[in-house]
Amino acid sequence: MIRTYPIVEKTPLPATAQLWQAVQPGDFIDGYAVASQISPRAAAEIGLSLPGWANALLRLRNWIVRPLGLKTDVSDSGDKAIFPVTYEGADELILGADDSHLNFRISLVQQAGRLHMATWVHRNNLLGRVYLAVVMPFHILIVRGAMRRIARHGGAIASAPGAQ
Repeated sequence: MIRTYPIVEKTPLPATAQLWQAVQPGDFIDGYAVASQISPRAAAEIGLSLPGWANALLRLRNWIVRPLGLKTDVSDSGDKAIFPVTYEGADELILGADDSHLNFRISLVQQAGRLHMATWVHRNNLLGRVYLAVVMPFHILIVRGAMRRIARHGGAIASAPGAQ
């Protein structure tokens, strides 16, 4: 049996996304997309339901940064999402939080049968720059895994042997 993986494409967030209003020169922003018919809200619930290893990393992160005064529990929305919702429209959901070291948002956009996910980070100081550099390899693994989960649940099938 040949194992197939949903195709996760690295691509910019659509130009019509609300998240672009926050982006400033020098900010970090990445983008991924998969074939999917689901809503941004459903995509957030599926994609941001982190696997056990990612939850363990988040607990480790919280233990390490607590003495630095960084936020360790950002969800105060009562929502299933792990981050507060900062914007919700028909085709876009933005979650995120601001902290002393950086501000971040995750945008999920449904457009033309594709679900886009982007992460925007504005680094407020040196600690924010160091923090982003340290978490970047884990960020990529977590986002790609989230997008694969979304594609598997998203209705439209987009998979190819060996693609990731």
